Parts: sequence; C-alpha cells; structure tokens
Amino acid sequence: MQREYLGVVLECVQGNIAHQPDVDAIVNAANAELRIGGGVAGAIHRAAGPGLEEECRPLAPIRPGEAVITGAHNLPNRHVIHCLGPVYGIDKPSNELLASCYRNALRLAEEHGLGSIAFPAISTGAFGYPVEAAARIALRTVLEEIPTLSNVKLIRFVLFSTTDLDVHSRILGELPEQAR
Repeated sequence: MQREYLGVVLECVQGNIAHQPDVDAIVNAANAELRIGGGVAGAIHRAAGPGLEEECRPLAPIRPGEAVITGAHNLPNRHVIHCLGPVYGIDKPSNELLASCYRNALRLAEEHGLGSIAFPAISTGAFGYPVEAAARIALRTVLEEIPTLSNVKLIRFVLFSTTDLDVHSRILGELPEQAR
C-alpha cells in the first residue's frame, strides 16, 4: 500500500527491517540500553555487527519516546535511529510516548538530511502494544509531521507479518482524503 502526501511517499511493505538497502535510515525498536535483544533489535544488531552496540553504549540509557541516531555499520543504510517504545499498560501515557518515537525519529532524519526512513511497528512485539492501536498512532503522527519535512521524501513501514501489513495498509487506506 502506498500513498503520497505533500510530496512525501508513505508506504507499507512486508519484510525484514534489517534488509532495506534503498533507504537512508532504518529505525530500531530498541531497548533502553540500546543492546542486542530479540525481535527488531536483535535482527538489526546481528546484521550491523558488534560496532553498532559499541557505538550505542555511551548513548544509553534512553527513556520511552526518545530517539538517538548512530551509524549503520555493516547494514546497507547510512544510519540507524533507535527508539524506545512504551511497554503497553506500564509506560504512560503510552499513546503519547509511542507518538514521540515516530516524531523524534523523523526529526532526527530531517536534521541529518536523510531522504528516506523505514520504521518497524514499534512496541507491538514483546512490549505488547495492540497492533491496530499502534498503527493508528504511528500513521497519524507521521501524517502530522509530513508538513514539517523538507528532506525526507520516503517513509516506509516494514512489517514482519502479513497480519501487521494488512492492519497498517487498511489504516493507511482509511486516512482522510484531504490528508493525502
């Protein structure tokens, strides 16, 4: 599913966030210590190699909603933007913290002159955020930020499962026509 808003392409694809060679930055659904973990963080750290964890060490810990940027090391991208999403039901207000992840990642991409960014579904794995609610927050937040972007021209959501892709694509398709 793909839409264009104010000259920025917003798309949802199924795939592996660590295999997005055509984007400048990928987003890591990080843990507070910015270390290798399971899910997205594990896939990114394994693909990037040990240099990523070494570069992350002095930047940790981060709090829910925060984002930091590093090099991509052995990944084919220029940067990795690390966001700590909220643990659903524990970190509050979870909707605001999740929105902050997307907002802060886009701002870092913009500040670093990046033209494209790929997001996973932040907080929907081990952190337990319901996919439908998380997708609505993510897509609304990205739409709100698009008018402030001058460098970023491609925003991709890379969803691991068919179910997550279907949910994100449906919500992207439901967005109001005037926002497109």
